[in-house]
Amino acid sequence: MAEAQDHPDSEHSVRPIGDGIFCLGQKKGGRVHAFLIEGKDGLTLIDTLYDTDGAFVAKVIKQMGRPISDLKNIVLTHAHRSHLGGLAALKALSGAKVWAHEWESDIIAGERKAQGVTVWPKRPLRVYHLQLGLALGFGAHPPCEVDAFLKDGDWIGPLQVVYAPGHSPGHLAFYWKECRTLFAGDSIATWPYLDLGWAGLNLNKQHCLRSLLQLDDLDADMIAVGHGEPATGDQVARLRMMIRTARAD
Repeated sequence: MAEAQDHPDSEHSVRPIGDGIFCLGQKKGGRVHAFLIEGKDGLTLIDTLYDTDGAFVAKVIKQMGRPISDLKNIVLTHAHRSHLGGLAALKALSGAKVWAHEWESDIIAGERKAQGVTVWPKRPLRVYHLQLGLALGFGAHPPCEVDAFLKDGDWIGPLQVVYAPGHSPGHLAFYWKECRTLFAGDSIATWPYLDLGWAGLNLNKQHCLRSLLQLDDLDADMIAVGHGEPATGDQVARLRMMIRTARAD
């Protein structure tokens, strides 16, 4: 699959990764990614990148020849700044409905800080600045109310909701069966290298493993992740082997 195309501002990238699926990337926030999905009833956005103005997402929608009001749903994998930055701005611009797990909702609304992690450095050390920021409660996002809660087995258009705690208690993944695509959030990372999430930012190792085993049962040819480019082909096979090795351990 083609490499991501850098946007002229060099901070962002966008490319199609499937029929009606666009991968939006940003260097800040740890090569963070969001995903824009075209549906019969409008656009659905999975996460919102790091920037607080939502400008890049809005520009991509405009370049698609669609008004910002076509953004009907914003679904969130979890309440960390890298994935929440543009939420409030995009909600105000589009009027989209915001969906998240109930446990994350008051963090998203700005009523509580995200649960901290250890300050002790863990891999990958390249993202220790993000681990330290979360540990110390830095990285506030503009607050935004959640309109509706999601739980395991719910549906948003073609997306099946999969409850996948471990990285955070209310972490969600989304599975599009017809496209054989799993949006795994931060359960898996492909940057700075292929791994089962970022150990330094995962709250509960055992919950992470149980969630990974559940995700491994899904029939996905592509795994789109929160940090790094989507995994395909041999990368998916390697991830499955890593999950099964972790279970054996």
